[in-house]
Amino acid sequence: MESSTDTADYILQAPVFHPVLPYITTIFGSLAPGRMVLLQGTVLMEAARFQVDFQTGCSLSPRADIAIHFNPRFRPQPHVICNALSNGRWMEEAKFFKLPLKRGDSFQLLFLFEQEYVKVSVNGLHFLQYRFNVPLVQMNTLGVSGGIFVKTIAFLASNPFDSVRKGYPLAPLLHLNNPGLTVPLTRQLPQALRPGDVIAVRGLVRQDPKEFHLSLKKDPSHVILRFSVYFVDQTVIWKSSADQRQNSGEKLVTCFPFYPQRYFELLLHCEKDHLKLALNGAPLGQRRFPLPSAEPITELAVEGDVTLYSILC
Repeated sequence: MESSTDTADYILQAPVFHPVLPYITTIFGSLAPGRMVLLQGTVLMEAARFQVDFQTGCSLSPRADIAIHFNPRFRPQPHVICNALSNGRWMEEAKFFKLPLKRGDSFQLLFLFEQEYVKVSVNGLHFLQYRFNVPLVQMNTLGVSGGIFVKTIAFLASNPFDSVRKGYPLAPLLHLNNPGLTVPLTRQLPQALRPGDVIAVRGLVRQDPKEFHLSLKKDPSHVILRFSVYFVDQTVIWKSSADQRQNSGEKLVTCFPFYPQRYFELLLHCEKDHLKLALNGAPLGQRRFPLPSAEPITELAVEGDVTLYSILC
């Protein structure tokens, strides 16, 4: 199956678990409209403030410009300062009150980037929108410091199936070594797969992988559709229950987009009579995969050389 999508379109970096603060890291490929950065953690009981900075580099002397400075403060009352640092000088700050966080609280911060502004949600609820003046492509460094314990930092791709985004995507809770996500995994869908449903599988390819598979089933013994990745011959194949030959199926891409020790975010979107696939925010091949109307899909299974961090379905 021919596809014009290049391997670089699929690159997405792995989440970071329990980083030591202050923490600074490169953002692979910089930011782009639709990309998201997720922080999960806890505010320390003695915290006075903390900050999340999206920077143009990591230089200390001279200090790198900060395009977005997100700075929650807890004295005298919880509020947030947003600002930018340019050529060593702070610009005019914006202040946002009614921060729904206090000392000791657990939090989930989601930064959703658009062309000229960032939206920030706190624990799933919109909190602020801040306009920036630096092109997203120049924001290539993330810095986190202050009075918090960070459990997870994740870099998430946009959902390619959202033609018009009306709000925040559902941010996943990423877990390290969660026994409920042990592979091989079988999970019952809350209801049979219906048009509009999206399944999101997020994980990490293991070291020295051979293959992994994602199956949609009618029941434990009846596979309707099967997505397979083979590392030895570097092929990605999609098979349906109508195809009984072991080595046949639809090859999805000409470039192989999976790598050992590389994070992936696989989305499956159900429409009226077919399924679409995307990897790390980019369509995975151009083909749509017919769904048999007489065979409801009620089960998801994952097996092979991957570690899972979250499944949404």
